[in-house]
Amino acid sequence: LIKHLRSPLRLAVVKATIVALVTAKRSEVKMHVQSLLNCHSMVFGNYRWAEFDDDFLQKHVASVVIADLEEIPLDLRNCCVSFHIFTLSEDGPSTLTLEEDEELSAANHWLLPAAEFHGIWESLVYETGVKTQLLDYVTTTIYFSDKNVDSNLISWNRVVLLHGPPGTGKTSLCKALAQKLSIRLSSRYLYGQFVEINSHSLFSKWFSESGKLVTKMFQKIQQLIDDKDALVFVLIDEVESLTAARNACQAGTEPSDAIRVVNSVLTQLDQIKRHSNVVILTTSNVTEKIDLAFVDRADIKQYIGPPSEKGIYNIYLSCLEELMKCQIIYPRQQLFTMFELETMGFAKSEVSEHSLNLRNIAIKSKGLSGRALRKLPFIAHALFVKTPTVTLERFLEAMSQAVEKQKEEKANLVNGI
Repeated sequence: LIKHLRSPLRLAVVKATIVALVTAKRSEVKMHVQSLLNCHSMVFGNYRWAEFDDDFLQKHVASVVIADLEEIPLDLRNCCVSFHIFTLSEDGPSTLTLEEDEELSAANHWLLPAAEFHGIWESLVYETGVKTQLLDYVTTTIYFSDKNVDSNLISWNRVVLLHGPPGTGKTSLCKALAQKLSIRLSSRYLYGQFVEINSHSLFSKWFSESGKLVTKMFQKIQQLIDDKDALVFVLIDEVESLTAARNACQAGTEPSDAIRVVNSVLTQLDQIKRHSNVVILTTSNVTEKIDLAFVDRADIKQYIGPPSEKGIYNIYLSCLEELMKCQIIYPRQQLFTMFELETMGFAKSEVSEHSLNLRNIAIKSKGLSGRALRKLPFIAHALFVKTPTVTLERFLEAMSQAVEKQKEEKANLVNGI
């Protein structure tokens, strides 16, 4: 993260992922990481160290990352550095049930920061400002609570609604946002809690009792919120399944039980917003089906659309870097970032042919979802490479073929072939 302050000084966020805190104090880690930064005054974009000359860091620290930088060179000597030192929880999700003898999983629950969510934030590529805006929203929410702002005069509901077409990473962004904030706010909260409500199974299996079960679900969540050392995130994926528009219910096109569910959800949200350590994250592919009273309660209604040409290029670039690191693409060759291409000019001789080919593939890939883009290098290797290792030139040819195949399959699905 770089925050532009009024003075030339900037804030660089450095994340250090700790292997073991049993033998390493945070103060020691910070001291050794600071020494590492002193040896690398200039960085460009996000920068990561996973191997160290320093024996202490090599033993106790898994990685050091300068995170969320803009695509500009950064002089660490002129920065105010903020350190976030954390240990990832290796525990997988546990389940929350509404009754002791009930097998139905009402929700999945993670302790944050979780190893399962590590790296998701960096893998998501959106238009400039989307992720920063979400971070700033939660920061302001907590700041207003700290200042005891009268919520009767200035209203906020601690609810975020991410909407857009399928496959754009809305659910992943919610998980990554919770992970990010649990790290950022670790000086205030000892840990994070992440609850993902299984709204479909909850609603379908217990149809006639759905309203009561929603209340029970939020009572379980309230127990987590009562722990003021925890920052609690609640994800309601495909929120339209629990907040169907009541006008459709009253018209007879939806059952009356759906009305009770919506009323229960709205009541619980109004009660939960009094607590400063909770954020409700919701997603939807079909916002027109959501009750307007819920939409009105969402403080932020952020559209998450398909990646732009620049976003697609950056997604592909990260995929190719990973394959070169694993030596599936060999030998390693330099690829420019989109920022570097734009800076140098696309037609200049120093721009590598491979980078231009990748840009052309990105242009051809417009219209594919983020989920499809991340899958495409795998499809390219499986269908068009078929050898253990491959040159970058040959792999780019395979990617171009894979894009054409994805487009063809998408067209066939639309046409019913």
